[in-house]
Amino acid sequence: MATMRRKIQQGFSLVSAIFLLVVIAMLGTFAVTLSTTQHQSAAMDVMGSRAYQAARAGIEWAAYHVASSPAGTEWSCPSPTNLGTLDGTLSPFTVTVNCSHMAVSEVGASPTNTIWIYDVSAVACTDTVCPSNAPGPNYVERVVSAKMGK
Repeated sequence: MATMRRKIQQGFSLVSAIFLLVVIAMLGTFAVTLSTTQHQSAAMDVMGSRAYQAARAGIEWAAYHVASSPAGTEWSCPSPTNLGTLDGTLSPFTVTVNCSHMAVSEVGASPTNTIWIYDVSAVACTDTVCPSNAPGPNYVERVVSAKMGK
């Protein structure tokens, strides 16, 4: 009878060892998944900041053309204008600039001055066409708008 008790007790340690291995494996899988998610989130945050800077570059492009046009004359303001991909850390982005303009005359000024008002928006995204109709899982887009006058 003493030999039968030993055989029953020997199998119990194997069950608890397998249980501990399964629990440790699940904890390891959870830790790896959590770490991967945090890294992807941080990478998308950086891409969002870069997309904002790319959209700002589109606004700066339009501001340069408005500022360099002769006083009292309009800049043709082609809309939409695809600036294509940028260089450096902004290379994954495509920038599209949309603008509209209108002439405003100053009332009571002698002589009457014409001021051109430009409404500019720049869209930066990770696809070749901004904005995208079918964005993927890593799609990033930022829009910056500005009003300018000269």
